[in-house]
Amino acid sequence: MSRNDYSAYSLVVGRFQPLHNGHMEVLCRCASESEHLVVGIGSAQYSHHPDNPFTAGERYLMIHNALEDEGITNYSIVPMEDLNRYSVWVAHVVSMSPPFKRVYTNNPLTKRLFQEAGFEVRNSPLYNREVYSGTEIRRRMVADEEWRSLIPKAVAEVIDDIDGVGRLKDISGGGDNAPL
Repeated sequence: MSRNDYSAYSLVVGRFQPLHNGHMEVLCRCASESEHLVVGIGSAQYSHHPDNPFTAGERYLMIHNALEDEGITNYSIVPMEDLNRYSVWVAHVVSMSPPFKRVYTNNPLTKRLFQEAGFEVRNSPLYNREVYSGTEIRRRMVADEEWRSLIPKAVAEVIDDIDGVGRLKDISGGGDNAPL
């Protein structure tokens, strides 16, 4: 492959709030099918909110550390801010990323937008969404229920290092420092 042949370069975008074992199944499979995988951190501008508690930098660490633990090295991680103008969203993503020709997604709008822009679009590998859900993991964190089995060890370490559970409880109104 020449340095300018990006036909086997792929993109996967997710919020990763937090990165969980279902995400890892998708990333591992996509990385195995790609010369290089671009992992887009979606909604990068959001953090410190119950639905988006972690910063783009924290999610970067989660992804990087988990992929490294799996021995995956053929990737780039790119924070991507939301742009709520669909007619220019693909161009925005392209401008933020290393080159890619293939996109993995199961989102119908994302699929349509990238197909219209001439990209090869493949369905993302499926995983057990009933078990692996960022919403469920965040709920368990706030409720002091078991959540660590749903995420890679490297992700739990990042969450512990930043007191992510404490932050999530505080911003959800469930911690000791919740506003009155």
